[in-house]
Amino acid sequence: MTDVRSIDRLSDAAVADVLALATAAEQADGVYPLSEDTVLRVRHGGGAHLLAYADGVVAGYAGSGELVVHPSYRRRGFGSALLASSGDGPLAFWAHGDLPGAAALAEKTGFKRARVLWQMRRSLADLPGSTSTLPDGVTLRHFRPGHDEQAWLEVNSRAFAHHPEQGQWTLADLRLREAEPWFDPAGFLLAVDISDKLLGFHWTKVHPPAGDDPALGEIYVLGVDPGGHRRGLGVALSVAGLRHLADTGLTQALLYVDESNTAAVALYRKLGFEIFKTDVNYQR
Repeated sequence: MTDVRSIDRLSDAAVADVLALATAAEQADGVYPLSEDTVLRVRHGGGAHLLAYADGVVAGYAGSGELVVHPSYRRRGFGSALLASSGDGPLAFWAHGDLPGAAALAEKTGFKRARVLWQMRRSLADLPGSTSTLPDGVTLRHFRPGHDEQAWLEVNSRAFAHHPEQGQWTLADLRLREAEPWFDPAGFLLAVDISDKLLGFHWTKVHPPAGDDPALGEIYVLGVDPGGHRRGLGVALSVAGLRHLADTGLTQALLYVDESNTAAVALYRKLGFEIFKTDVNYQR
């Protein structure tokens, strides 16, 4: 019988076990199985965590809408057991990399493909345009920790009002990321008017080299306040952030965007981004 345990806050040992499991899955599948948000919840608490045990070790993990089984314990019912332990009601989970094994588990357990998230990439050479395309009266400055949090949260909430994850960010979510080693205010660009009112932002992130990938820059979050929309501000912010990443010596950039967000996809294609990887959200 599969041993599945629900834990509200993981011990340091359990955190290490879950992250080691995720690394083993990445080595086998070529894609990391957990999102940044889930990793933060594993490390710092938040939400319930389901751990499946076999032979005294963690064989599978589910939490924050994600599920992964250690490569050594696949096809032995651990994925189904984790889903069963998640309850009988509506449920969703992400499958990073759109792998056949995840699709098979979804079909077996009554889940349907409901949402697609694309990772897109482009070279940071020959960037289009320049920051001179900013609308009149708009300037760029860096995010100031301890000063700009509330204004940013308000604009982020409005810009992503219909987004199931990004629009729900709280001050605690923001603070967690400010405490991460990768956080750099110099790469967190704010577009403001002459009164310093926040109109939009481009928060960039740098990923260290991993596997076959060099260090990568990311359009981490890009948003424009819909209540004060300025024509061309999204493009200008995009290019400004990409130029910042290029100026640090990076050669490649990535971003994540919902397949259904046609306006954003059109913007990123215009900027030279192409689909690199697909993540799928399955729902029951």
